[in-house]
Amino acid sequence: MKFLKVGRVCIVTRGRFAGKKVVIIQPQDNGTKQHAFPHAIVCGIERYPSKVTRRMSKARQAKRSKVKPFIKIVNYTHLMPTRYTLELEGLKGAVSADNFKEVSQREDAKKNVKKVLEERYQSGKNRWFFTPLRF
Repeated sequence: MKFLKVGRVCIVTRGRFAGKKVVIIQPQDNGTKQHAFPHAIVCGIERYPSKVTRRMSKARQAKRSKVKPFIKIVNYTHLMPTRYTLELEGLKGAVSADNFKEVSQREDAKKNVKKVLEERYQSGKNRWFFTPLRF
C-alpha cells in the first residue's frame, strides 16, 4: 500500500489492541516467510497518559504522564490509516522483526519505545496521538 509508510499513524481495528493508535515502524508489502501476508511492524500505546493539571505536584504529574507501549506485527487489513504522521527517528533501529523471536529482546525494544514516546509526550508535540479514541 503506497500510503502505509513509515511514521503513518493508524488505528488497530481487530484483536486485543482494537481502537488503539499505532505508528508504522516497518511496512512489509509482500509479506515474509513467517507472515505470508502484507503486514507492518507497529508500536502503539496500550495505556494512554492521564490528564495532568497545573495544581498537581511534580511527582504526580510525572506519574500521570507515563505511557505503556506495545509492539506488534499487524496485518494491513486490520489497520485503519489516519491523516497523521509521527517522525520517530529513535524507533527506526529499536524495533525490527528479530525482536519478536525472544521475550527478553521484545522487552528491551518495548523499553526503548517507552522512552521515545514519553519524551515525545513531554515535549507537547503530536497531542492527538497521546489521547485515547472517544466514541
